Amino acid sequence: MRKDLMDILACPVCKGPLELRVEKEEGQEVVAGALLCSRCPEEYPIQDSIPNLLPPSLRD
Repeated sequence: MRKDLMDILACPVCKGPLELRVEKEEGQEVVAGALLCSRCPEEYPIQDSIPNLLPPSLRD
């Protein structure tokens, strides 16, 4: 996921702002980490540079 996408991403559940937690990156690309909602307790994983923004009930 490119870091510049943070300007346009919002929590799919409550539409709140998301914070980026980086575990692994390559240049401007986040390879592993998570997007954390600052308004509700949701966390969205980033794996292989792809953020999973599905609501929690649809992820599994």
